[in-house]
Formats: sequence, structure tokens, C-alpha cells
Amino acid sequence: MNDDIDSLPPAFADDVEEVLVSSADIRARLDALALEIDRDYADVDDLLIVGVLKGAYVLMSDLARRITIPTSVDFMAVSSYGAATTSSGVVRILKDLDTEIEGRDVLIVEDIIDSGLTLDYLLGNLRSRRPSSIEIMTLLTKPSRRRVEIPVKYVGFEVPDVFVVGYGLDYDEHYRNLDFIGTLRPEVYS
Repeated sequence: MNDDIDSLPPAFADDVEEVLVSSADIRARLDALALEIDRDYADVDDLLIVGVLKGAYVLMSDLARRITIPTSVDFMAVSSYGAATTSSGVVRILKDLDTEIEGRDVLIVEDIIDSGLTLDYLLGNLRSRRPSSIEIMTLLTKPSRRRVEIPVKYVGFEVPDVFVVGYGLDYDEHYRNLDFIGTLRPEVYS
């Protein structure tokens, strides 16, 4: 993991406190998850992968390249954080799907699930559109923060209740381009 810290862009070098999930561990876990998804959806003609923006864009790209079955992609943008470090619980759809999902097999790809409130809202919204099936894949989960139980089929990593950035996750729109998951020094966001 020191390789990840050592490769930090100079602009972020003083901000990152610790590497929680290394870039190598992320790559290995995505390889394994893609194999599971390929197996589970082997009989599906065209799996629709829905990335939840902005945080899932890196994950979605890397995962989609690893999946070998026929897929289509679409994106939704929802907000419950704003510039805060915790979810407000009030969910707004900022960008809806461009694709009709009725009768489709849908895999939601999310960067992190903590309280579960945002994803609970999103699931209810998408289920009302009558997909054939709907499952969730998340890179990170924080079960200690869960306020709503969410049925997550594919999980990358469980992380403690700390504020994380990197690999698509941000603080105030920064740090998304880090190729690992890390924590920020508290003085950066307090």
C-alpha cells in the first residue's frame, strides 16, 4: 500500500492520511466480481448496468471492461450529500436513465453504501418501472452506518466508519482520480 501513497500527486500528498484499500486489491476484487456477474447473468441477453454518478464512474468503467457477457450501460445521478460528508437523507434525482428498464435485467453499480437511504429511494424508484430483475453491486459498504437494510448482491469491501475518498469517491469534488481508497486528514474536511 505504500506504493499508492508514494504515487500520490503532489497536490494531494499532504491530504491523504491512510490507504484503506490498495489499487492492487481493487483490481483483484473487480476481477472476482466480474466473474461472478458473468456466471450469474450467463443466460441474460443484455444486462443493463446502471452507474450511479458521480462516484461510480471509475468503478463502472473498470467493471464493464471486465464483464464478458453482453451489456448495455446507462447512468443516473442522485444527490443526498451536497458538499457535506454525511447523507442528508433527502434524495434528488439529478439525471434520470435514458433507457427504458421494463422487462430488463438491471445491475445498479454504486461506489459506497453507508446509511442506505439514497439507494433505498433509488431501488423503489427503479422497481416501480418493472424491470425483470434488479440487483446491486457496490465497491464499498459501511454496515455500521446503515439506517435502511439494502439487499446488496455484490460487495467489494467493507470499510469502517471513516470518511473515504479515491477511486471515484470525493470530498468537495476532489480526490476522485486516486486509484485507491484512502482517508483524508481530518483538518482537510473539518
